[in-house]
Amino acid sequence: MEKKKLDWANLDFSYHKTDKRFVANYRDGAWDDGELTSDDQVRISECAGVLQYSQSCFEGLKAYTTEKGQIVAFRPDMNGARMENSARRLEMPVFPKAKFVDAVVETIRANASYVPPYGSGATLYVRPYMFASGPVLGVAPSQEYQFRVITSPVGPYFKGGVRSLTLCVSDFDRAAPNGTGHIKAGLNYAMSLHAIVTAHKNGYDENVYLDAATHTDVEETGGANIIFVTKDNKVVTPKSKSILPSVTRLSLLYIAKEYLGLEVEERVVPFSEVKNFVECGVCGTAAVISPVGKIVDHGKEICMANSANGMGPVTQKLYDTLTGIQMGRIEAPKGWIQVIE
Repeated sequence: MEKKKLDWANLDFSYHKTDKRFVANYRDGAWDDGELTSDDQVRISECAGVLQYSQSCFEGLKAYTTEKGQIVAFRPDMNGARMENSARRLEMPVFPKAKFVDAVVETIRANASYVPPYGSGATLYVRPYMFASGPVLGVAPSQEYQFRVITSPVGPYFKGGVRSLTLCVSDFDRAAPNGTGHIKAGLNYAMSLHAIVTAHKNGYDENVYLDAATHTDVEETGGANIIFVTKDNKVVTPKSKSILPSVTRLSLLYIAKEYLGLEVEERVVPFSEVKNFVECGVCGTAAVISPVGKIVDHGKEICMANSANGMGPVTQKLYDTLTGIQMGRIEAPKGWIQVIE
């Protein structure tokens, strides 16, 4: 299929409407079959549950053109499973993982001309999401829901390409113990907006959130998980019931152990230990991995010696291996790559 005539190399990370999107509705206790549509407008009740009580969840993944010219998606089944968990926690009807993957594949295929060419540095971002569409006045789950999959060609998440980020320790809490930090609920991100705007005003790229109970342990940033590297090349990532189980992070930990032969630890990381690490990166679907050069704790700077001026040697290997798998240059573990066409 002929590609759209876009300036692929200069795309930013923002919404660019594509031709088709998938829409399914939940009414009378069941999901309909869903369909592709060219209509990009959402029509819901003025008293819809999503508008009154923020009952919504979403996912994010990407489609790529590989070195061989195939269009593929990366581990959509993991996103489908995570959305199932989000729906259960928010008292929303589960959109089954198998149907989720089929909807994602169908939507990408319908927008194949928007999947950036290999080597352009751009990707097709895929956003499945679900929200309460039925009217709700009293505090209760809605009886009607809508599931949609939209796509958008995007460039890098952080402007200016790969550079070392400066993070600040936030005075705000991202998620309460036993709250919703472990699911991809829209309300979690609404709560983070004031914190990230404040960080940007103060000259920082992102926040580091500590655990809400004691404010002593590292959890994650507003939009990504965190990975640290020790002096002896051990990969360490924080563990908490409030951390979102990032598909990218889980994939990177597998790559570190199985592809690169590195020791991996997923454990509680006291903030007091951060000064001992030599590399740091934030990871997620949007950015893959972005290096962190320093973390500022209320004026006190903690510098990462090996990632102060770009990717450190370990995070670079992790990045190169994961993107190599996604782009078809490196053989993928079984089930990681969903071929679209």
